[in-house]
Amino acid sequence: MTRVTGKMLYRTLGRTGERVSAIGLGGFHIGVLEGEEEAIRIVRGAIDQGITFMDNCWDYHEGRSEIRMGKALRDGYREKVFLMSKIDGRTKVLAAKQVDECLRRLRTDCIDLMQHHEVIRMEDADAIFSENGANGALLEAKKAGKIRYIGFTGHKDPVVHLRTLEVAAQHGFRFDTVQMPLSVFDAHFRSFERNVLPLLIKNEIGVLGMKPFASGTIPQTGIVTGIECLHYALNLPASVVITGMDSMARLEQALEAIRTFQPMNREAVAELLARTHDAALTGKHEGFKTTHEFDATALHPEWMR
Repeated sequence: MTRVTGKMLYRTLGRTGERVSAIGLGGFHIGVLEGEEEAIRIVRGAIDQGITFMDNCWDYHEGRSEIRMGKALRDGYREKVFLMSKIDGRTKVLAAKQVDECLRRLRTDCIDLMQHHEVIRMEDADAIFSENGANGALLEAKKAGKIRYIGFTGHKDPVVHLRTLEVAAQHGFRFDTVQMPLSVFDAHFRSFERNVLPLLIKNEIGVLGMKPFASGTIPQTGIVTGIECLHYALNLPASVVITGMDSMARLEQALEAIRTFQPMNREAVAELLARTHDAALTGKHEGFKTTHEFDATALHPEWMR
């Protein structure tokens, strides 16, 4: 369900019933900024404009992104947002430790949504759901009131997502959310939109779209604009489209996309897909799918053990 309040779109997060902004603020980028004051200004500026979904992760910039967001959410801002973070640990012990570190950095007693991060290998799901796996830690954290909902993320291949959902079902578990790349280029290559999205909708799992610009490479092609990228992603049945905001200009672009968004008809979607077909077909602009450059856990396997 989509509702418009003021200048912001709000959608329902799967079967949780939570109402969240259709645009989410990506946590990685606030850690890129040289000064934390600017990061805090962007986070609070986004919230003041109605953006309620906050994305973050235990491993972003060695915790700097969470620390900065924790500072930004002081003075009453925490109560205005739906706060999400992610952990890398695959064992129960390590996952529990990372959850507590997230809570401390974010300066909160409860994180609304905690997700298993970078589920990018076929064997990741088996580790997460093993007897001493990370999901046991998240279930205990939920019971203790430290987190409210559980999801997973990944950017590599829709086949990995489908296997993770299958393994979860084998263990009698259904995720509350799933995060994945959704963009006009994704539609053409190893497509999460085509292969995973329908299953999530069928099972009322909240859909979190990320990388609407494919980490900035799509607008650089000159084929589509940044606003068109956001409009395409917003047109999909995703609860949230998470995008990086490393400047006030990027925040304003996201807000402009919301202000100007209108549901796209079939002809408009077909035109965008036809325009991007050739450039997207090999996945060369989606390096997170085709290279290891975006696989932080491959560079730091100790985060998972």
